[in-house]
Amino acid sequence: MACIELKNVSYQYPLSKEKALDDVNYKFEKGRFYGIIGENGGGKTTLCNLIRGLIPQFYKGKLTGTVKILGKELREWDPAELSSKIGYVFQNPFTQISGIKETVFEEIAMGMENMGVTKEQIIDQVVTICQLLKIEDLIEKNPNELSGGQRQRVAFASIIAMNTDILVIDEPTSQLDPQGTQDIFEIIRMLKKEGKTIFLVEHKINLIAEYCDEVVVMEGGKIVFGGTARGILSNRDLENHGAMIPEAAVLGHQLKEQGIELDSIPITTEEAVRLIKQRIGEEYGNRI
Repeated sequence: MACIELKNVSYQYPLSKEKALDDVNYKFEKGRFYGIIGENGGGKTTLCNLIRGLIPQFYKGKLTGTVKILGKELREWDPAELSSKIGYVFQNPFTQISGIKETVFEEIAMGMENMGVTKEQIIDQVVTICQLLKIEDLIEKNPNELSGGQRQRVAFASIIAMNTDILVIDEPTSQLDPQGTQDIFEIIRMLKKEGKTIFLVEHKINLIAEYCDEVVVMEGGKIVFGGTARGILSNRDLENHGAMIPEAAVLGHQLKEQGIELDSIPITTEEAVRLIKQRIGEEYGNRI
């Protein structure tokens, strides 16, 4: 079942001469984890803004084609109603923090307050989410005085608190260290297990390979590749379209060029180790 469907979609920002999205066609299925990758300026964030409904309600500009979200045309959605269906973690955490709340607790709770959630439910939800994201020590701090990495976690927490069925996440780890990045991805995986539909823009391609079901590659406002993570990320042609392939896939192709062919091109480190051990076992057996 398609939760979001794009047909011949093009979009041009106000005052821009170029199309940010150019004749995009794609069906996004419910409950899938989509990685969105590609060159800088290729249209990734614009696609996120469209899915979230910020285009054309907020950014205006010229939108053509058909955008259906949960079976309903985008232009027919009330923005407030759509925000209760789709959560959006912005690329820049400094723009997501409201600036009007004095504590992290209030910042995370704000969306639930607007939805009329009871005080008891809000308290339970905020405490649970802060524990999940390991930010309990920030609860009483002023969100406007936090570091970039701390703000990123708080912004993420405020969206998770809304408990939306669809999450659009634009580079959630840009301000985080490796451990913080791993923590965020584990939480995203947990959200997927809950049946959420997730759209993730992320430059850390090895993590995209490890966690995503499908990958969409954007270049010049177009979707140039789209399909399973395995099918897309094992394709070396991505490098000709402003995208990278995982280190494991690079190794697989290099081994193939040296005449050492594995059963398939791996896309994760774990898979590469398994296939190499398998190949070594086959070689050893043949020599016996």
